[in-house]
Amino acid sequence: MKRSRINDIMAEADAMIRSHGFALPAWAYWTPDEFKARKHEAAEVIRARNGWDITDYGAGRYNEMGLFLFTLRNGRLDDLQRGGGMCYAEKLLISKQDQLSPMHTHALKAEDIINRGGATLVVELYGSDDQGRFDATAGGMVMCDGLRRDFAPGEKLRFAPGESVTLMPGHWHAFWGDGGDVLIGEVSTVNDDETDNIFREPIGRFSRIEEDVPPTHLLVSDYRTWLGAD
Repeated sequence: MKRSRINDIMAEADAMIRSHGFALPAWAYWTPDEFKARKHEAAEVIRARNGWDITDYGAGRYNEMGLFLFTLRNGRLDDLQRGGGMCYAEKLLISKQDQLSPMHTHALKAEDIINRGGATLVVELYGSDDQGRFDATAGGMVMCDGLRRDFAPGEKLRFAPGESVTLMPGHWHAFWGDGGDVLIGEVSTVNDDETDNIFREPIGRFSRIEEDVPPTHLLVSDYRTWLGAD
């Protein structure tokens, strides 16, 4: 993706987030130079990989297959493993009309996917085999707003604003907006986007960036190269 396109997506996403009554934290708007100057202060933001995240899954077709994300908070895997402390994460996502977030599951993360506003969110679901692998013949059960919902293999569940689905490890899912763009909330256990996304097809989680213009704000995938973060 070109950096200029990423900058435009950030501006569009910020406008949509604000239109639904949400606001991002002040550090979301720091320039790269401000982030460098305040990286000691922002050590926990950097460690947790909070911030802007825009992906085309390495395919170069963002409008057809892509996702906007902003990680607001993210706990520690050590806390999750010992069963105490900051075991949770929260994100805002935007799924554009007919923009696919491709079929995947998570080995560790449980998540609530919430339609926070906009159009209809469509979630396509499959179950797993006994090894946790994708199974085109497997259905299963999810909780929708706390109510049990059985699903057939490949069933497409539809969620209006205010509605939600709880997805557990082994729930294979893809999603997109129907009838317009959707602002999505994600509340989950600790999130690790580098290792805990298991895609059905061999695709990348992060985009390759062409630096045609300077970044307006840093992506989480920029932290290593721009800030020297681990």
